[in-house]
Amino acid sequence: MGKAPPEYWLRGSIEGIPDLLQPAAHALLQSKLEVYKYTKSFDETLLWKMPHSRASVGFHLQHIAGVLDRMLSYAQEKNLSEVQLKELKNEGVPNAKITTHTLCRNFDAKVEEAIDYFKKLHNTDLTSKRSVGRQELPSTLIGVLFHAAEHSQRHIGQLLFTVSVLQTEDNEEKSALL
Repeated sequence: MGKAPPEYWLRGSIEGIPDLLQPAAHALLQSKLEVYKYTKSFDETLLWKMPHSRASVGFHLQHIAGVLDRMLSYAQEKNLSEVQLKELKNEGVPNAKITTHTLCRNFDAKVEEAIDYFKKLHNTDLTSKRSVGRQELPSTLIGVLFHAAEHSQRHIGQLLFTVSVLQTEDNEEKSALL
């Protein structure tokens, strides 16, 4: 088995991305990689289980894609659509029709959309003012995009922990039945 490639931030610049957005792009691409890594052998029956009343794996996967989608709207000075508001309301609501793979693919697509958007920007654009949320709280374009990246990394950590807890509990339950 070959040596794993380094984390994205150690792979060099991503062509077409402004220098100041390289860390955000690296964080999003790392999140995309880790979503697949941490859910690779995840038991689908545990997707909506909430260990110790904490957020489910399904919630984390929906939420990181949803936040990225909403941050891209704010970055582009758009109001959230009815679809986005409905998706926000439904984050974490168990749905047997949704699979782990589908949720991972949704996040994957949002990361690619973000990377494409980053490539349309220039460093001089990044300090332009942006409003966030219904309260129109003040930020800048770079602030919105960095939040999207750091928020995805935060939830990836929570996802990893939740997956490991669920798998440990599931293995213990199966062992107890033997």
